[in-house]
Amino acid sequence: MALLLLVAFDGGAALATTFTASLSQDTLTLGEQATLTLTFDGGQPTKLDSPAVPGLKFGTPNKNYSQNIDFNSGQMTSRLTLAYSFAPQREGEFTIPALKAEVDGQKLSTAPLKLTVLKPDAPTAAAIRSGNEVAFMKLVLPQKKVYVGQMLTGQLQIYLRDDVQNYGQPQFTGTPADGLALGKNAGGGQTQTQAGNRVYSVLPISLALTVTKSGKLTLGPFTANIVVVLPSQNQGDNPLAQFGFRSPLFGERKQIPLATEQVTLESLPLPAENVPANFNGVIGDFSMNVTAGPTNVTAGDPVTVRVQISGRGAFDGVKLPDQTGWGDFKLFAPSVKFTPTDQLELSGTKTFEEIVTPQNAGVHELPPFAFSFFNPDDGQYHTLTQPALPLVVRSAGAVPLPNIAANKNAAPENQPPQDILPIKEKLGILTQKKVPLVAQPIFLAAQSLPILAFLAAFIWRKRTDNLANNPRLRRQRAVAQLVRDGLNDLKKFATENQSDEFFALLFRLLQEQLGERLDCPASAITENVIEEHPALRGAAKPTLDSLRELFQLCNQARYAPVRGSSELNSVAAKFEKTAGELQEVRA
Repeated sequence: MALLLLVAFDGGAALATTFTASLSQDTLTLGEQATLTLTFDGGQPTKLDSPAVPGLKFGTPNKNYSQNIDFNSGQMTSRLTLAYSFAPQREGEFTIPALKAEVDGQKLSTAPLKLTVLKPDAPTAAAIRSGNEVAFMKLVLPQKKVYVGQMLTGQLQIYLRDDVQNYGQPQFTGTPADGLALGKNAGGGQTQTQAGNRVYSVLPISLALTVTKSGKLTLGPFTANIVVVLPSQNQGDNPLAQFGFRSPLFGERKQIPLATEQVTLESLPLPAENVPANFNGVIGDFSMNVTAGPTNVTAGDPVTVRVQISGRGAFDGVKLPDQTGWGDFKLFAPSVKFTPTDQLELSGTKTFEEIVTPQNAGVHELPPFAFSFFNPDDGQYHTLTQPALPLVVRSAGAVPLPNIAANKNAAPENQPPQDILPIKEKLGILTQKKVPLVAQPIFLAAQSLPILAFLAAFIWRKRTDNLANNPRLRRQRAVAQLVRDGLNDLKKFATENQSDEFFALLFRLLQEQLGERLDCPASAITENVIEEHPALRGAAKPTLDSLRELFQLCNQARYAPVRGSSELNSVAAKFEKTAGELQEVRA
């Protein structure tokens, strides 16, 4: 037997080594993924070319090695496979060139492979109405006529059919934009809509767009793929499967390509007529407010001038209005602060705070401000003006020293001060205090201290024993303290605009609060508990809607993080209100 095995191993070593490459599919739609598999039979490579093709994005390979003995032929075989997942970045014809490898001193190569990537097509209206589309995506723009330099908001809407049990983060494979620059993006609240005979959940993603040229512009088609979990056809031991009821416990993962239609826009240059002299290219709709103080000063004293420009538009181009006629003032570099009011930072207030000092008493006012912008909504230039602010400036003369009030009872100059008082010759009559010690309040208070201490210790002991025998009460107090501390951390993360840490903590607080109220493990809490737990069926509808929205925001933070501090603060306030309403829920 040993001799037979030796012969088998010797025969296996004599086998020729082969190196082949294959594709899981040679035709796919943009947004889908495929696998390139490299197979080595009879050896392992010491050198190997990595696949690199422009337009194809390859990932890290998965390695699998196996050895087998064929007792019929007496030979030993080995196989090494390297599986590269890749995603195309554009449509067209691709050629994966021959890959070279060196195995046991032999130089081997594969044959070239052809790949066809088709342009994705958005589903037709008929396909959507039929309810056959598990998921699809739309691109929506609020207007089709824009101006060069204008900033506008577009929206991607991802629709998921009502039988989708779970979904992953969408992976975008193409975002073509001709004449438009993509900026920040932010997710919004999930909604539901009826499409044909099916209900779809809508996941909106807002996009900030900037127009970069005039003429005909195109946006899209945007392409992506998303992994969803659908009820599996194989329901295992589900007794209701024969009646058409599928259990959510049996799920099947499926990757779905998404594509939008192409949107066309018309971009116009800014009008050349009636351009204000101080216009510097700002586009949007704004208002201006100017304040200053103090307005009654001495020459050389500082005056703080605050200019606030609020509205919606391209705030990056908003500068401090030109300051003409400020020759009698010394100007210092202003501080600039922008406070956004939306997640895309297209709306908000930009504040300029500048210190100025009048140089002489001849200054009687702060010069006026003027700010010009172009409003794309009406296609007109606008100029905001702030009239001159009155100012009182005094000369910087000598300041008299304050007068010190004299002592009305001061001794005459010829009377020497009396530093030492005379000794009292008659001390008076000594008397003994008549109130006995036992009747004094201080003595009575001192005697009551041991009794009060005993009562306090007794009450504390009873409360401790009660708490030790009541785990539900202990958990309630621990969760209440956790929520109080967590609210402070949520506000801190919102102020620092740390959205990832914010939503991770928010999800944990939701689990702990619901787990305590429903008397179940916190780690098992998901969004499904809102619909499934009987204790929540009697809760108020606004409370349940708030819980759904908070869970959905936590889920959406994985692919569309909320970046605005104001948005995070509003989410923290909503959680604080919802946590208070949950105190009425009893399991």
